[in-house]
Amino acid sequence: MAEFDVDLFVIGGGSGGVRAARIAAGHGAKVMVAEEYRMGGTCVIRGCVPKKLFVLGSHVRHEIADAAGFGWTIPEISFDWSTLVANKDKEIARLEGIYAANVEKSGARIAKTRAVLEDAHTLRLMTGEKVTAKYILIATGGAPNHGREIPGIEHVISSNEAFHLTELPKRIVIQGGGYIALEFAGIFAGFGSDVTVIYRGDNILRGFDDDVRKHVRAEMEKQGITIITGCTIDKVDRHGDEFTTHLSSGSSIASDKVMFAIGRHPNVANLGLEKAGVAINPANGGIAVDVWSKTSVDNIYAIGDVTHRLNLTPVAIREGHAFADTVFGKRPVQVDHATIPTAVFSQPEVGTVGLTEAQARAQVSHVDIYKADFRPIKATMSGRDTRVLMKLVVDGTIDRVLGCHIVGDTAAEIIQAVAIAVKMKATKADFDATIALHPTAAEELVTMRTPTARYVRQAAE
Repeated sequence: MAEFDVDLFVIGGGSGGVRAARIAAGHGAKVMVAEEYRMGGTCVIRGCVPKKLFVLGSHVRHEIADAAGFGWTIPEISFDWSTLVANKDKEIARLEGIYAANVEKSGARIAKTRAVLEDAHTLRLMTGEKVTAKYILIATGGAPNHGREIPGIEHVISSNEAFHLTELPKRIVIQGGGYIALEFAGIFAGFGSDVTVIYRGDNILRGFDDDVRKHVRAEMEKQGITIITGCTIDKVDRHGDEFTTHLSSGSSIASDKVMFAIGRHPNVANLGLEKAGVAINPANGGIAVDVWSKTSVDNIYAIGDVTHRLNLTPVAIREGHAFADTVFGKRPVQVDHATIPTAVFSQPEVGTVGLTEAQARAQVSHVDIYKADFRPIKATMSGRDTRVLMKLVVDGTIDRVLGCHIVGDTAAEIIQAVAIAVKMKATKADFDATIALHPTAAEELVTMRTPTARYVRQAAE
C-alpha cells in the first residue's frame, strides 16, 4: 500500500498551480488539484484576460473618433455594455474549459472544492474526503484589499465586481493609483463614463520611472479623466442608486459606482497553515518561501501571489514550472526574479523592464539617460493630442542598458522583445548597431544617439 494517496496535491487551480500540476504529472507524479471557484484562477477568470478584453473594447471608441482624419465617415454609433459582458463571459468559460481539460489530459485529478491543511501531509476537502500527499503546493493567489474600514465600505466594489456590472456607470470614482485602478479608469472612460481617480500618494504608478508617471498622468488627464492625488476616501454614503464619496481633503464627489483598487493581499486565511506549521512572511503577509519556493515545512511549497513576491501571472507560471522540475524532474531550477518585464494596460499603455532612473542612480556611479517624447504618426492624421515616451537608462561606465520604459500604443508588445536584450545585458552600442525599422515608434529605441541627461556620483572621500 502506498504511503500517500498522491505525490503532489496542489491547492489552487490558477495559472501557477495548473502549470505545476501538468509538469509534475509529466514527470510521472500522481497529482491532484483542488479549486473551490473556477479553474484558471484570477488571471483567466477575473483578472488579466477579461481586463484586456475590456481594454480592447474601450479602444474602439477612440478608433472611431480617429477615423475621420483618415477619410472615414462613420454613422451614429451605439454601445451595449450587456453584450460586452456576455461575450466576455463566453470567452472566459471557453478558457476555463481548456484549463480543466489540459489538467485532466496530463493525468492529474481535479477536485472542485476547497482544500484545507490538517497537517503537513493531510488535506481535508469540503466534500468530507481526506487526502494525504507527499508534497503540497499552495497556489491560492491573492484577493482585492479594501484597506482600512471606513463608513460605507460595504458600498464599494472591487475589480471582481466590475467585470459583472449589469450596466455601465455614467460616473465612477476609483481609489488607487496602480495597475488595476488606472486600467479600469481607462476602460470606463473609453466606454464613455465620467471617471475620477483618487490616490493617496503624490503621483500615480508608485515604483515606476518618474517620467513614466508624469507622462501617463498628463495623457489620462487629456482624455478627461480627473486624477486627485494626496488624499483618500474617508466615507461613502448611498442615496438609492447613487453615492457620495467624501475625501480626506474635505470635498465630496457624486457617482453611480465607487471602486477600490488599492492593492491585493495573499489568500492565506483559513487554509490550515498553522496546523501544518507553515510560516507567514511578516514583511508582506504572504507565505514565507526560500529561493526554491519551499516554505518553513520541507514538503510544502508555495508559488505565485500567495507568496507576495512579484504578483504577475507569468512569474507564477515560471515558479510553478521550476518547482515541478526541481522536485519531480530532478532538475533543480531557481527562478530569476530580476529584470522581469511588466505592462500596465492603461490608456496610454505602459511597458517597462529593468531599472528606473532613480534606481540606477542609486546603484551605479555613472548613469546616462536617453529619452524621446514625440507625436506618433497616427496622431498627425487623426488630430488626437497624444505623445509617446521612450526612455533608456544606461550604465555610463560599461554602456549596459539597465532599463527601458515606454508609454504609448503597443508599449507592452515592444517591451517584451526589448526585455530579451536587457536580460542578455545588451549595451547601448548594441542598440545603436541595430538598424531602425521605419516608420515605427519603436525605431526611436535604436536612433537615440545623444544622452538627454548624464549623472555622475562622486565617490565618498
